[in-house]
Amino acid sequence: MRMDLNCDVGELPEALADGTQEAILRQVTSANIACGGHAGDPLMMRATIEQAQRCGTAIGAHPGYEDRANLGRIELTLSGDEVAASVYRQILALAEVAGQCGARIGHVKPHGALYNQAARDREIARAIAEGVTRWRRDVVLVGLAGSVMLQEFRAAGFAVAAEGFADRKYEGDGSLRRRKFRDALLHDPAEAAAQAVRIAREGSVVAANGAVIPLKVETICIHGDTPGAARIAEAVRRALEQAGITLRALGE
Repeated sequence: MRMDLNCDVGELPEALADGTQEAILRQVTSANIACGGHAGDPLMMRATIEQAQRCGTAIGAHPGYEDRANLGRIELTLSGDEVAASVYRQILALAEVAGQCGARIGHVKPHGALYNQAARDREIARAIAEGVTRWRRDVVLVGLAGSVMLQEFRAAGFAVAAEGFADRKYEGDGSLRRRKFRDALLHDPAEAAAQAVRIAREGSVVAANGAVIPLKVETICIHGDTPGAARIAEAVRRALEQAGITLRALGE
């Protein structure tokens, strides 16, 4: 069995400076790099890409709502054209830096509120796909397993990867538990590792209400800004490998 292990990075300058980000990148197979919308800037993008290259980690674009004050985690009311233009603009910014580093962007994964809205709103999902289409079609679009965003991405002609989360709680409908709840994040590395293994091996996850949700995925996410993310990443990778999962980047 093969699985990609991804992480959202390029968001926290302190994680870059203290070595936390590179420690995470050594554990994962794909990196979703903030493109200057919700976080990041050209210097942060370059440093993150260079770290990923040293670690042998595949890189992807991580566009979100251009709302840095709220890290792109507040839902905005934008037209489809505005969403598409924003996504395109952010990917271009990362692509320019990647080109300077001799790196290739292989996937695109929306961030935060944009991701969660697209999981249930077909218009938003179509707008994201349109934004990527303006740049390139030969990339993988990553989206929440079981959601309408994957349907819309496929309809737009993209290869897709269904995503599950090691460090997030789920609701009974398969959506991610909102961060306003204290148990939305899994901080215990052992708990996150156990959830990742269950998702990979059993194709299911236990929701906050105790329901067992079917969850067929190609990639599992760890958030780079979760407290203790490096320890979580190490524990998740070790547990997956011990469970017989071969970790490979998307597209390999």
